Amino acid sequence: MIGVLVTFTQTGTFDRSALTKIADELRAPFEGMAGLRFKSFMLDEDGVRARNFYVWDDEAKARAFFTEEIVDKVTHIYGVAPHIEFLDVVGFVDNSGT
Repeated sequence: MIGVLVTFTQTGTFDRSALTKIADELRAPFEGMAGLRFKSFMLDEDGVRARNFYVWDDEAKARAFFTEEIVDKVTHIYGVAPHIEFLDVVGFVDNSGT
């Protein structure tokens, strides 16, 4: 498994309700996406950084998703370019079925 942390850092703060709307509007394309275990939309405590965290079944699918076109699209949506980090998932706990 591979994790991908996508961070958008604002010079001011993000509007929580606007990010909630983005998450609601962008949820559908990710539901049932091949190779994607889960995706979360997050906002840090001070509202300066919005983060999206993905867990993919394999690195090739993860890297193939983050095309230049996708990066341009999310830059437009969030108003700032993302910083993308690929992380090796060495352990995973999933309590969603309990």
